[in-house]
Amino acid sequence: MKKMILPVSIFLIMSSSCAVIRPGEAGVRQTLGKFDNDVVTEGTVFYNPLTSKVIKESTQTNNIKLFLTLPSKEGLSVESEISILYRLERDKIPSVLQNLGRDYESIITSVFRSASSDVCAKFFAKDMHSGMRANIEAEIKTKMNENLKKQADGIELISVLMKSIQLPPGLASSIERKLQAEQDALRMEFVLQQAKLEADRKIIDAQGERDAQKILSEGLTDEIIQIRSIEAFNKLSSSPNTKIIVTDGKTPMLINGN
Repeated sequence: MKKMILPVSIFLIMSSSCAVIRPGEAGVRQTLGKFDNDVVTEGTVFYNPLTSKVIKESTQTNNIKLFLTLPSKEGLSVESEISILYRLERDKIPSVLQNLGRDYESIITSVFRSASSDVCAKFFAKDMHSGMRANIEAEIKTKMNENLKKQADGIELISVLMKSIQLPPGLASSIERKLQAEQDALRMEFVLQQAKLEADRKIIDAQGERDAQKILSEGLTDEIIQIRSIEAFNKLSSSPNTKIIVTDGKTPMLINGN
């Protein structure tokens, strides 16, 4: 009896096993090479180790980092660090495993290499270092989605990020000189605008002074001059200080009658 217990126990252990699916994972049971359509997210999965196994895949956002030399429209080579953010759609993991296998990241990488070469070849090297970079990333992502859909449905591309763009040394120097020239031109334009504003201000001041003198001269008639002279004479006469007033008898304080 004891001799039978041991073989039976070993058979039961081998014929029944379990796998633990943790948060951020999904499990797919594979029986005799065929994947089940049911996907387990969290918990314990029992299976027969003699005929089945459980494949666990991450459902979190994953990052593939690449260092590539990208072609440009003018035929230059641009060094770039690339990040491809993606995740597996939980309910479609069996389709991904069935069509691409567990090495699906190599497929994503190959699709990216092809898409990035096609897209970057339509842009100038300087575009990859400017505001056009977002457009390039979006076009690469769109082309990758088209190519991946032909392989398997279930890989969600979140974004394609081009980082650490390194232009050829000669081109980088040319761009820097161009940017410096543009900055100098903007600075000179600002200086000219300031000078023009200052000149306009002086013209307005001169015109105002001229108009004031014109108005004053037109208003100074002989009668007004005589009245002003009498007023000045009265103020002087009320002063306690000793004073001598020279006049022609007609207009106080004014010797020259003309």
